[in-house]
Amino acid sequence: MIDWICRDRHLTVGQRPLIMGILNVTPDSFSDGGRHADTPAAIDHAHRMIADGADIIDIGGESTRPGAAAVGIAEEIARVVPVITELRTSTDTILSVDTTKADVARAALDAGAHIVNDVSALTHDAAMADVTRDAGAGVVLMHRQGTPRTMQQAPQYGDVSAEVNGYLARRVEALVQSGSPRQTLAVDPGIGFGKTVEHNVALIQSLPDTVAIGCPVIVGLSRKSFLGKLSGREVGDRLAASLAGLVVSVLNGAHIMRVHDVAASRDAAIIAATLGA
Repeated sequence: MIDWICRDRHLTVGQRPLIMGILNVTPDSFSDGGRHADTPAAIDHAHRMIADGADIIDIGGESTRPGAAAVGIAEEIARVVPVITELRTSTDTILSVDTTKADVARAALDAGAHIVNDVSALTHDAAMADVTRDAGAGVVLMHRQGTPRTMQQAPQYGDVSAEVNGYLARRVEALVQSGSPRQTLAVDPGIGFGKTVEHNVALIQSLPDTVAIGCPVIVGLSRKSFLGKLSGREVGDRLAASLAGLVVSVLNGAHIMRVHDVAASRDAAIIAATLGA
């Protein structure tokens, strides 16, 4: 078991798979862009995911899909903070903000968020490590190669598992050395972020190496394009593929699954963990 400290909340990781529900407050996310782009729709969807069993709600105001354009700080804050503020008063569920910007993270934490999920592993904004450390926030360090605009153009690795897991281990140690408590840090291999189909498959198969870093391991593969390439399904028809990937990830040691379809994912994760024990 791992005790993941997220401000005033502690998550026991490893007892059962946890589910992080994706809440895109954006007009252009790859799977559900625009469906929850206004505050009331986003809040309603968050409550549905919580009712379906989400342990964490991950709220993002800037799409990180391949080719996505950047969003200004003020706009990103305007998208996520009202949602966090309302959810903080209406639910006890742990809230995460998906951002690479320190000012957005600070505003989200001030509004009541518990976790900062940073796809750049706190490298995009030099102030981010100070913001998360000073707040005692939980942190998700994700690996990516390149930026959303460039990451899928020609990703290359020698040994993708060794390189990705080595990078994540180095980021953990660097943050610990700079004063961030190790118990606040989680890692994510970044499925689909600067990886080919073959890279993604290799990373899921080598999740035990990611677990060996010693932090909670988060995997987000829900509805992603590599599943479409493997299954031949369009994004709206990838539930079965997503659940199959989730089951393999859980059996290989993933602690937290970041998903769109909370109810089905929760059921699949529980059964996989129980039968694979």
